[in-house]
Amino acid sequence: MNPPQRLGFPRRRRISRSSDFNRLKEEGRREVCGTLILNWLPSPQLRLGIVTSRNVGPATIRSRARRLLREVFRQHQHQVLEPVSMVLVARRSIAESHLETVRRDYLRALSRARLIKAPPATPAPTPATSAPVVPPPVVP
Repeated sequence: MNPPQRLGFPRRRRISRSSDFNRLKEEGRREVCGTLILNWLPSPQLRLGIVTSRNVGPATIRSRARRLLREVFRQHQHQVLEPVSMVLVARRSIAESHLETVRRDYLRALSRARLIKAPPATPAPTPATSAPVVPPPVVP
């Protein structure tokens, strides 16, 4: 049995320098999907930066948007195929969104960027065997 994967996201793996953000914006690839924008470049290790501008909303909304994006990344970090530096940019529509909406947009963006592992194939369900249906007798 495989040991469970750790879902932590230490601060040392966060992108914090403005030069790194600028390089990803200028040189990186980009995918727009619903509540977020994904910018990425190949990297020696998986790193994340988050941008929430003032057009997203007041400080409380921007903080919530950052928490949502960080949580979705944290939960799905082991599904990323190759190490990349990525920046997630919150769009205005994230203000009214729930975690599941942000998760769907994040996974769709990763899929479009071909950065996500394919979900494991589930076997087709086998039909349950049951007794043959016998029609009721006809009463004269």
